[in-house]
Amino acid sequence: MNIMEINGYQAVISYDPEINMFRGEFVGLNGGADFYATSVDDLRKEGEISLKTFLEMCAEDGVEPRKHFSGKFNLRVPSTLHERLAAQAAAHGKSINAWIVELLSESATQIH
Repeated sequence: MNIMEINGYQAVISYDPEINMFRGEFVGLNGGADFYATSVDDLRKEGEISLKTFLEMCAEDGVEPRKHFSGKFNLRVPSTLHERLAAQAAAHGKSINAWIVELLSESATQIH
């Protein structure tokens, strides 16, 4: 949808009406790397340049370019939703965690 993949890295794309340009920002990196252009083709080219520069800087500094994710995060929900989630998970024969991981995996696949 609004994600562009460039050389195996993902960037979130948005439109900035103030400057009349598309903006891309790579996600999941150990630093910031963004890029701008007025067309999708130029946005991809600028993204490739931005990513190349970022990766070169990481190599020079001995930094891993990708951010490490532990696979854990806290999520707070209203108690009534928690109760409904527990019931739905049980109805599917799964723990809340396993059921939500399945739902999130399906949703994340659709985004790609």
